[in-house]
Amino acid sequence: MLRTMTTATNTMTQLQHQFDVIGNNLANSSTHGFKASETSFHEMLYQQYNNDKADQAPRQSPAGIRYGVGAMLGQSQMNWKAGSLQSTERELDFALTTPKQYFNVIMPARGGGGEETVYTRQGAFYVSPVGDGELMLVNGDGYPVADSAGLPIIFPEDAKSYAAGANGVLEIALNDGTIETVELGITALERPNVMQHISGAYLGMPENMAALGLTPQEVRTNLEGAERNSIGLENGVLEMSNVNYQKEMTDLLTAQRSYQFNARAVTLADQMLGLVNGIR
Repeated sequence: MLRTMTTATNTMTQLQHQFDVIGNNLANSSTHGFKASETSFHEMLYQQYNNDKADQAPRQSPAGIRYGVGAMLGQSQMNWKAGSLQSTERELDFALTTPKQYFNVIMPARGGGGEETVYTRQGAFYVSPVGDGELMLVNGDGYPVADSAGLPIIFPEDAKSYAAGANGVLEIALNDGTIETVELGITALERPNVMQHISGAYLGMPENMAALGLTPQEVRTNLEGAERNSIGLENGVLEMSNVNYQKEMTDLLTAQRSYQFNARAVTLADQMLGLVNGIR
């Protein structure tokens, strides 16, 4: 009975992690550019109890009994499928149509001190005054949007319109009729599964690159020069979250039933222990 309780509680702990993943997906179902996470379970260690060698009865099942200790969350992997496009007809709304390409955004470094470049497919941009008659391109959280050189995009405040081509070049029309061009910083993630989810739709480079045996060049490619011809960009639209609401609700119900089943197993094992104690 004690082992039954241990097996059930082990699985319940892992199911709680699945609840967290599903809850995060549902909370970000309306976050532009968000990528849903998917979980899978693996069997934990088990013990093999072989049948009595004197038992020669024919069996269809494998010899012996395998007694497990529960299931564990094997992995939580992001779904990199592109979300649907939502038309906004706003000049500073952009959507990347090529998978695994991300806008570069500058935000405070994890752990404090300095700045770092993070990656997102959230393309709702705005302008923020920085003084001296200049504006800076920022995202919805106020973080600077980086150009192809990794620097904040700054331009005169007399800008009147904006447009971007498929190669990620932003054209800024000024009141005097001149047009300034700047290359939006766009990075292709070669190994997106090793990226670290920071928050919302932000991804960052893994902090343990050496332990993974990888170099930054193997994980990402900053699109520059001729490589920018591979960029797919649309203006006036935003990429929606790729969270499948119906699937998440189905997974939530399945996880809840599994949790209830294991909780019931704990209750029954406790009742059986009570009966044993009563016999004594």
